[in-house]
Amino acid sequence: MVRIVGILLSVVFAVLGLLHLYWAAGGSGGGQSAIPMFNGERLFTPSPGSTLAVAALLFLAMLIVLGRIGVWGANLPAWPFYVGTFGISLAFLVRAVGDFRYVGFFKTVSDTDFARLDNYLFSPLCLLIAIAALIIGVSRKTN
Repeated sequence: MVRIVGILLSVVFAVLGLLHLYWAAGGSGGGQSAIPMFNGERLFTPSPGSTLAVAALLFLAMLIVLGRIGVWGANLPAWPFYVGTFGISLAFLVRAVGDFRYVGFFKTVSDTDFARLDNYLFSPLCLLIAIAALIIGVSRKTN
């Protein structure tokens, strides 16, 4: 079961990584609702470089999960995969909780397209990712 959770989580990371590559290459589909806004203005405009960095981190997360479940990295030390899954879990839990203003379950600004998507998609997905990574982290290696 843990192996299936790991593979599904890896697919989620791959899809999100590819989406960020699309945005870094200039694609705009879905991008307008993916950035928090206040008073009709984006709070930040990510550069192509920062978007590529996020894509790289998502692909790294995919590799960490795949290494933890034994799909690859048999000749590598196990501890980076073990520690990495807990890091992933913590990072996505923090994202789900949010900044208490614009992002996360406890945000106060809730009248934007981003806020609505964050309530129903982004934050729940981050919480599910955090839980899945924790399950994978505490499980025994599956290979």
